[in-house]
Amino acid sequence: MPAKPKLYYFDGRGRMESIRWVLAAAGVEFEEEFLETRDQYEKLLQSGSLLFQQVPMVEIDGMKMVQTRAILSYIAAKYNLYGKDLKERALIDMYVGGTDDLMGFILVFPFLSAEDKEKQHAVIVQKATSRYFPVYEKVLKDHGQDFLVGNNFSWADVHLLEAILMVEEKKSDVLSGFPQLQAFKARISSIPAIKKFLEPGSQRKPVPDDKYVETVRRVLHMYYDVKAN
Repeated sequence: MPAKPKLYYFDGRGRMESIRWVLAAAGVEFEEEFLETRDQYEKLLQSGSLLFQQVPMVEIDGMKMVQTRAILSYIAAKYNLYGKDLKERALIDMYVGGTDDLMGFILVFPFLSAEDKEKQHAVIVQKATSRYFPVYEKVLKDHGQDFLVGNNFSWADVHLLEAILMVEEKKSDVLSGFPQLQAFKARISSIPAIKKFLEPGSQRKPVPDDKYVETVRRVLHMYYDVKAN
Protein backbone atom coordinates (compact mmCIF):
# COMPACT_ATOMS: atom_id res chain seq x y z
CA MET A 1 0.00 0.00 0.00
CA PRO A 2 1.48 3.39 -0.98
CA ALA A 3 2.66 5.59 1.87
CA LYS A 4 0.45 8.51 2.79
CA PRO A 5 1.67 11.93 1.66
CA LYS A 6 3.58 13.63 4.46
CA LEU A 7 3.36 17.38 4.92
CA TYR A 8 6.11 19.44 6.55
CA TYR A 9 4.95 22.82 7.80
CA PHE A 10 3.75 24.69 10.85
CA ASP A 11 0.64 23.72 12.81
CA GLY A 12 -1.38 26.39 11.05
CA ARG A 13 -2.68 27.51 7.70
CA GLY A 14 -0.15 29.50 5.73
CA ARG A 15 0.71 28.19 2.29
CA MET A 16 0.17 24.57 3.29
CA GLU A 17 -3.55 24.99 3.90
CA SER A 18 -4.49 24.94 0.21
CA ILE A 19 -2.53 21.69 -0.12
CA ARG A 20 -4.51 20.21 2.75
CA TRP A 21 -7.71 21.32 1.04
CA VAL A 22 -6.88 19.67 -2.29
CA LEU A 23 -5.75 16.43 -0.67
CA ALA A 24 -8.94 16.37 1.39
CA ALA A 25 -11.06 17.08 -1.71
CA ALA A 26 -9.40 14.11 -3.42
CA GLY A 27 -10.19 11.91 -0.41
CA VAL A 28 -6.49 11.35 0.30
CA GLU A 29 -5.34 10.75 3.86
CA PHE A 30 -2.11 12.48 4.81
CA GLU A 31 0.32 12.81 7.69
CA GLU A 32 1.88 15.99 9.03
CA GLU A 33 5.12 16.91 10.74
CA PHE A 34 4.85 20.28 12.39
CA LEU A 35 7.83 22.59 12.59
CA GLU A 36 8.07 23.90 16.13
CA THR A 37 11.77 24.64 16.57
CA ARG A 38 14.57 26.19 14.57
CA ASP A 39 16.51 22.93 14.92
CA GLN A 40 13.83 21.01 13.00
CA TYR A 41 14.01 23.53 10.20
CA GLU A 42 17.81 23.47 10.16
CA LYS A 43 17.80 19.67 9.87
CA LEU A 44 15.53 19.87 6.83
CA LEU A 45 17.84 22.45 5.29
CA GLN A 46 20.92 20.34 5.98
CA SER A 47 19.28 17.23 4.51
CA GLY A 48 18.84 18.98 1.17
CA SER A 49 15.11 18.32 1.20
CA LEU A 50 14.19 22.00 0.86
CA LEU A 51 15.28 22.74 -2.67
CA PHE A 52 14.78 26.49 -2.32
CA GLN A 53 15.33 26.54 1.46
CA GLN A 54 11.67 27.03 2.28
CA VAL A 55 8.51 25.19 3.22
CA PRO A 56 5.87 23.89 2.44
CA MET A 57 7.44 20.54 1.60
CA VAL A 58 5.45 17.41 0.78
CA GLU A 59 6.73 13.86 0.50
CA ILE A 60 4.59 12.11 -2.10
CA ASP A 61 5.18 9.26 -4.56
CA GLY A 62 8.86 9.06 -3.68
CA MET A 63 9.42 12.78 -4.21
CA LYS A 64 10.14 15.62 -1.81
CA MET A 65 8.21 18.41 -3.43
CA VAL A 66 8.52 22.12 -2.69
CA GLN A 67 6.92 25.20 -4.26
CA THR A 68 3.24 25.36 -3.38
CA ARG A 69 1.93 25.74 -6.92
CA ALA A 70 3.93 22.73 -8.17
CA ILE A 71 2.64 20.60 -5.30
CA LEU A 72 -0.95 21.64 -5.90
CA SER A 73 -0.73 21.07 -9.66
CA TYR A 74 0.70 17.58 -9.14
CA ILE A 75 -1.99 16.57 -6.66
CA ALA A 76 -4.78 18.03 -8.80
CA ALA A 77 -3.55 16.19 -11.91
CA LYS A 78 -2.98 12.91 -10.03
CA TYR A 79 -6.52 12.87 -8.64
CA ASN A 80 -8.42 14.14 -11.70
CA LEU A 81 -9.10 17.62 -10.37
CA TYR A 82 -7.33 19.41 -13.23
CA GLY A 83 -9.76 19.31 -16.18
CA LYS A 84 -9.95 16.95 -19.13
CA ASP A 85 -7.81 18.85 -21.65
CA LEU A 86 -5.39 21.75 -22.06
CA LYS A 87 -8.14 24.32 -22.48
CA GLU A 88 -9.80 23.33 -19.23
CA ARG A 89 -6.43 23.35 -17.47
CA ALA A 90 -5.79 26.85 -18.75
CA LEU A 91 -9.12 28.03 -17.34
CA ILE A 92 -8.44 26.30 -14.03
CA ASP A 93 -5.01 27.93 -13.89
CA MET A 94 -6.53 31.35 -14.54
CA TYR A 95 -9.19 31.00 -11.86
CA VAL A 96 -6.75 29.52 -9.34
CA GLY A 97 -4.30 32.34 -10.10
CA GLY A 98 -6.94 34.95 -9.37
CA THR A 99 -7.98 33.22 -6.17
CA ASP A 100 -4.32 33.01 -5.15
CA ASP A 101 -4.00 36.77 -5.59
CA LEU A 102 -6.97 37.32 -3.27
CA MET A 103 -5.62 34.85 -0.72
CA GLY A 104 -2.32 36.69 -0.73
CA PHE A 105 -3.97 39.68 0.93
CA ILE A 106 -5.20 37.37 3.71
CA LEU A 107 -2.07 35.25 4.23
CA VAL A 108 -0.02 38.22 5.39
CA PHE A 109 -2.75 39.49 7.73
CA PRO A 110 -1.66 37.68 10.95
CA PHE A 111 1.88 39.09 10.64
CA LEU A 112 0.86 42.74 10.35
CA SER A 113 0.93 45.42 13.02
CA ALA A 114 -2.40 46.34 14.62
CA GLU A 115 -2.54 49.53 12.54
CA ASP A 116 -1.83 47.71 9.31
CA LYS A 117 -4.36 44.99 10.13
CA GLU A 118 -7.13 47.58 10.24
CA LYS A 119 -6.12 48.89 6.82
CA GLN A 120 -5.65 45.39 5.36
CA HIS A 121 -9.08 44.29 6.55
CA ALA A 122 -10.64 47.00 4.41
CA VAL A 123 -8.40 46.07 1.47
CA ILE A 124 -9.39 42.39 1.67
CA VAL A 125 -13.11 43.14 1.62
CA GLN A 126 -12.75 45.74 -1.12
CA LYS A 127 -10.66 43.49 -3.37
CA ALA A 128 -12.95 40.51 -2.84
CA THR A 129 -16.18 42.36 -3.58
CA SER A 130 -15.04 44.61 -6.42
CA ARG A 131 -12.31 42.66 -8.21
CA TYR A 132 -12.43 38.92 -7.59
CA PHE A 133 -15.89 37.70 -6.55
CA PRO A 134 -17.62 39.51 -9.46
CA VAL A 135 -15.49 37.45 -11.89
CA TYR A 136 -16.62 34.12 -10.44
CA GLU A 137 -20.19 35.33 -10.08
CA LYS A 138 -20.26 36.14 -13.79
CA VAL A 139 -18.61 32.85 -14.82
CA LEU A 140 -21.19 30.82 -12.91
CA LYS A 141 -24.09 32.93 -14.16
CA ASP A 142 -22.97 32.89 -17.80
CA HIS A 143 -22.50 29.15 -18.18
CA GLY A 144 -25.23 28.13 -15.73
CA GLN A 145 -23.31 25.09 -14.48
CA ASP A 146 -22.54 23.84 -11.01
CA PHE A 147 -18.76 24.15 -11.26
CA LEU A 148 -16.33 26.73 -12.61
CA VAL A 149 -14.84 24.64 -15.44
CA GLY A 150 -16.34 21.94 -17.68
CA ASN A 151 -19.18 21.27 -15.25
CA ASN A 152 -16.85 18.96 -13.34
CA PHE A 153 -15.48 19.37 -9.83
CA SER A 154 -11.94 20.71 -10.04
CA TRP A 155 -9.11 22.28 -8.12
CA ALA A 156 -10.52 25.70 -9.09
CA ASP A 157 -13.72 24.99 -7.14
CA VAL A 158 -11.79 23.84 -4.07
CA HIS A 159 -9.57 26.91 -4.13
CA LEU A 160 -12.49 29.30 -4.54
CA LEU A 161 -14.43 27.80 -1.64
CA GLU A 162 -11.35 28.09 0.56
CA ALA A 163 -11.00 31.76 -0.41
CA ILE A 164 -14.70 32.48 0.18
CA LEU A 165 -14.53 31.05 3.69
CA MET A 166 -11.35 33.01 4.43
CA VAL A 167 -12.98 36.29 3.38
CA GLU A 168 -16.15 35.45 5.32
CA GLU A 169 -13.99 35.24 8.43
CA LYS A 170 -13.24 38.92 7.87
CA LYS A 171 -16.80 39.90 6.89
CA SER A 172 -19.52 37.31 7.44
CA ASP A 173 -22.01 38.77 4.93
CA VAL A 174 -19.47 39.36 2.16
CA LEU A 175 -21.50 37.19 -0.27
CA SER A 176 -24.73 39.13 0.25
CA GLY A 177 -24.52 40.63 -3.23
CA PHE A 178 -23.42 37.42 -4.96
CA PRO A 179 -26.29 34.91 -5.27
CA GLN A 180 -24.38 32.61 -7.63
CA LEU A 181 -21.49 32.36 -5.18
CA GLN A 182 -23.88 31.74 -2.30
CA ALA A 183 -25.31 28.75 -4.18
CA PHE A 184 -21.81 27.65 -5.22
CA LYS A 185 -20.62 27.71 -1.62
CA ALA A 186 -23.56 25.54 -0.54
CA ARG A 187 -23.00 23.04 -3.38
CA ILE A 188 -19.28 22.61 -2.91
CA SER A 189 -19.56 22.48 0.88
CA SER A 190 -22.01 19.58 0.57
CA ILE A 191 -19.63 17.37 -1.46
CA PRO A 192 -18.88 14.50 0.98
CA ALA A 193 -15.09 14.88 1.02
CA ILE A 194 -15.36 18.65 1.49
CA LYS A 195 -18.11 18.33 4.07
CA LYS A 196 -15.88 15.98 6.07
CA PHE A 197 -12.96 18.42 5.89
CA LEU A 198 -15.18 21.23 7.17
CA GLU A 199 -16.28 19.25 10.21
CA PRO A 200 -14.65 19.70 13.63
CA GLY A 201 -11.72 17.37 14.21
CA SER A 202 -10.46 17.40 10.63
CA GLN A 203 -6.95 18.45 9.61
CA ARG A 204 -8.24 21.84 8.52
CA LYS A 205 -6.48 24.55 10.50
CA PRO A 206 -8.17 27.38 12.41
CA VAL A 207 -7.69 31.10 11.90
CA PRO A 208 -4.02 31.87 12.68
CA ASP A 209 -3.52 33.03 16.25
CA ASP A 210 -0.65 34.68 18.13
CA LYS A 211 0.93 31.32 18.98
CA TYR A 212 1.12 30.39 15.29
CA VAL A 213 2.63 33.76 14.38
CA GLU A 214 5.21 33.50 17.18
CA THR A 215 6.20 29.98 16.09
CA VAL A 216 6.66 30.99 12.46
CA ARG A 217 8.71 34.03 13.44
CA ARG A 218 10.91 31.97 15.78
CA VAL A 219 11.53 29.08 13.38
CA LEU A 220 12.19 31.27 10.34
CA HIS A 221 14.01 34.01 12.26
CA MET A 222 11.50 36.62 11.09
CA TYR A 223 12.66 39.63 13.07
CA TYR A 224 10.70 42.18 11.08
CA ASP A 225 7.12 43.24 10.41
CA VAL A 226 5.48 42.07 7.21
CA LYS A 227 4.22 44.90 5.02
CA ALA A 228 0.59 45.11 3.96
CA ASN A 229 -0.31 44.66 0.30
